[in-house]
Amino acid sequence: MTTSVGSVFGAVLDPVNRHNPYPLYTSLRRTPVGREPDGTWLVTTFREISALLHDPRISSAVDPDREPVGLAPSFLRTDPPQHDRLRRLATRQFGPPHRPTFVADLQQSFEGIVDRLIADLPASTADLVDQFAYPLPVLVICELLGVPLADEPRFKAWIDQALAAENPRDTPAFRELGDYLGDLVDTDPEPGLLRSLAHDDGPDGRMTRDELVGTALLLLIAGHETTVNLIANASLVLLREPRWIERLLDDPSFAIPLVEEVLRWDPPVQFLPWRTALDDIPIGGTTIPRGASVTLLLAAGNRDDAHISDPDRFDPDRRPVQHLGFGDGIHYCFGAPMARLEAQVALRALAPVLARARLLEDPPEYRPSPVLRGPRHLRVALQ
Repeated sequence: MTTSVGSVFGAVLDPVNRHNPYPLYTSLRRTPVGREPDGTWLVTTFREISALLHDPRISSAVDPDREPVGLAPSFLRTDPPQHDRLRRLATRQFGPPHRPTFVADLQQSFEGIVDRLIADLPASTADLVDQFAYPLPVLVICELLGVPLADEPRFKAWIDQALAAENPRDTPAFRELGDYLGDLVDTDPEPGLLRSLAHDDGPDGRMTRDELVGTALLLLIAGHETTVNLIANASLVLLREPRWIERLLDDPSFAIPLVEEVLRWDPPVQFLPWRTALDDIPIGGTTIPRGASVTLLLAAGNRDDAHISDPDRFDPDRRPVQHLGFGDGIHYCFGAPMARLEAQVALRALAPVLARARLLEDPPEYRPSPVLRGPRHLRVALQ
């Protein structure tokens, strides 16, 4: 991603502003649709972002030459009709009408994983990212995909290496993960989501082996860091405003609106880059020209005061909470129900820990990515 030196968006990309880009987003919203010096078009307001997320003239497809050799692109990086077929096949295993209770049935499993991680936290000081939020999605995805217990350390090492890179898909670890998942598809050593996807004879036919691997890698890479950041961002706001911890301790169901407000107020996915206009698109008082690169600033749209009152105030009691935390349109996050449940279970169990915790660094160190934004560490002292 090219930084536009001297522009407000360039400041968003600058790591020095990672701890709080929201004043910059406020400035950017003054121009709902604007062009950067490098030619990229930025869309910053809720109505315009939502419209483009539903607009078939905006493409999410990437150049096949940019994809790793031997790996098919996930449906996140494709357009209809290829996208629609792959998404239908994947979604059949995540909910109605094919498996209506799939996500709800995961709750007990999630609770067991969360309880083990909390039990393993040190007694005096802890890093709530390294020792809780980061390993949680790895353990969840291993169980979901049917990764044998003996392979989990190797699997986790690949994930660590891939996610440490600016572009995970360019790393040897990503290719090794793809090879491993391909072998897992072939051998089916454990019951899991891969087996269900591989043997699903729905109206769209079966996924190919490459499509199965691409879908599994999407779940793994896209689902991991977003869930880590969602839990870490929520933990940070709770530590800064302990009254919400007390509310969560008194009422475990409060985790539901709490997670939704975090998704609005400090979303794990800040913006969607690398979209392309397939035609001239009149919008926001201007026209995005055909062939232009488009970036949709979800986090800016979530705090648009034309959409929501007092948007910079964190308030889990807002009703309703309409946000872009999981995107919108045909690319709406298909793992959103699972991510919501994972975060809700995690925060309920973590609340007693947060009630006796004190931040050791505020603001904490953030991950380098401006797109998938969240604390790299969340170190606390435990009393």
